[in-house]
Amino acid sequence: MTNDMRSPIRIQDVAQRAGVSSATVSRVLANKPHVSLRVRKLVTAAIEELDYQPSRVARSLRVQTSKIIGLIISDIQNPFFTSLVRAVEDVAYQNQYALFLCNSDEDIEKERLYVDLMYAERVAGVIIVPTCETDNPCRKLLEANIPIVAVDRLLPDFPVDTLVMDNAAASAEIVTMLIEDGHRDIACIVGRLTTTTGRERRDGYVKALVAHSLPVRPELILTGPPKEESGYRFTRELLDQSQPPTALFAGNNLLTVGALRAIDERSLRIPEDIAVGAFDDVDWMYRVGPVLGVAVQPTYDIGWTAAELLIKRIGDKHGRSRRLCASRRSGRRDPTDRLMQ
Repeated sequence: MTNDMRSPIRIQDVAQRAGVSSATVSRVLANKPHVSLRVRKLVTAAIEELDYQPSRVARSLRVQTSKIIGLIISDIQNPFFTSLVRAVEDVAYQNQYALFLCNSDEDIEKERLYVDLMYAERVAGVIIVPTCETDNPCRKLLEANIPIVAVDRLLPDFPVDTLVMDNAAASAEIVTMLIEDGHRDIACIVGRLTTTTGRERRDGYVKALVAHSLPVRPELILTGPPKEESGYRFTRELLDQSQPPTALFAGNNLLTVGALRAIDERSLRIPEDIAVGAFDDVDWMYRVGPVLGVAVQPTYDIGWTAAELLIKRIGDKHGRSRRLCASRRSGRRDPTDRLMQ
């Protein structure tokens, strides 16, 4: 019989081979004191002879620690998360933690599944971009004393460290640029209003219109999953209206990509036929047409700061939770500079 067909080696098997109790084997595995050198050698030899692989979960429960950090992002296809994930991994590696990466795909049930897995693995802590604010499965982690850092979106009912942007102010700045260029019929496409990013970016759009005494037209505000296909579908709907917008504010990079695809499909020129202001930065989109205004998020810095917050929280689980606001760059963009690089 091959080794692959055998039953898993148990801690009891190691104890029997070493001639000690299972409790003694556990103490050796956990590097606890009050075990003689002779007994440690016996147990170590038995472990090597039997090729015993201790369960990560069981060991975490014994020593009350883990060297795994969980990271749950909402959409792995979104370029926003590329450097964020890298930064978290860099900090984790520097602090001798492994990274457990999951993609919820904006699906609360997938998020619930991954939270359950992290709970079962007894990870040291979790960084999450939550799919929704209310009825969030993260409560299970907090009840198990597993620290959480929320990124990009709030978990307002949870005492967790949070790292977000001033979404409303950044959105208002972008829409104001469009208004200053003479646009009065400005559309808004953002993510679901059940998340703070979608709601606050919509609010910033409305704030800019009100500040310039422009009407808020509900038919020009479309919300839904913050994905490329949504941006494409929303933009087509807007362009089909009897009084289509002359400008568009897109609430994230994937929505922008979808919007640009719909605009290009209609052979419309940017900004002559329709102007675009965008939240988040996608390098190649400037080759399609001049996106007039963007709010650029320092994604690597956000990931780095979130990971450092979590490492500190793992070491101090009883301190008061904090909410930090990430810096940003907002302004006009000239695609010519990029095309010349």
